[in-house]
Amino acid sequence: MSVEFSTKDNMLAPRETNLFKGLTDDEIEMMLSCLKATEKEYSKDSYIFHEGDITKSLGIVLSGEILIMQEDFWGRRNIITASGKNESFGEVFAITGKPLTVSVVAKKDSAILFIDAGRIMNACSSTCHPHNTVIRNLLSDIASKNMKMNEKLSHIARRTTREKILSYLSAEAKKRGSAEFDIPFSHQQLADYLYVDRSGLSLELSKLRIENILYYNRNHFLLYKNNE
Repeated sequence: MSVEFSTKDNMLAPRETNLFKGLTDDEIEMMLSCLKATEKEYSKDSYIFHEGDITKSLGIVLSGEILIMQEDFWGRRNIITASGKNESFGEVFAITGKPLTVSVVAKKDSAILFIDAGRIMNACSSTCHPHNTVIRNLLSDIASKNMKMNEKLSHIARRTTREKILSYLSAEAKKRGSAEFDIPFSHQQLADYLYVDRSGLSLELSKLRIENILYYNRNHFLLYKNNE
């Protein structure tokens, strides 16, 4: 289902997104109209974009969660990242017009706001404040995603499955400022993200729990220091 998204009744969700950070409700409404924003709903496990697609629109998750991933010839998944509410995706492909090298799948029932990337980059002749703000926010989001990709590379560059797991969990604990946290992946998805075998990941997690390095229950983790 696709609907136009440009009324004040629907303003709450866009207001919370990074792309419209710093804009008033009236300015957001103006930009939604200018950028030809539309909303579409997706059921769990349905594809939003397929690898090889060409899109002129970037997406913003209004509700739900998505997975950005690559699939090889045999259907094995490499999860690049997960994106949740208020996060954007597909910016670089929409701006460059290049075919997608990834697929985007709804991890759960999701509502996506699509925005014409060309209309963002081709600023209006008056170079208005709202448009300039959206451009700055978009560039900031792209830079942030580049940093996240570098972080992932630091995890998967580790030699062993155990080192990859501990590298990822350590980074997540530091981000949250807490030894106890939830991750956005199931164990299969975490294996796909770290590019390791599912059974090998489960075995190492069990060993880490036995060794009192961590406790976990599904996607909930608690890290211990000094074998507390």
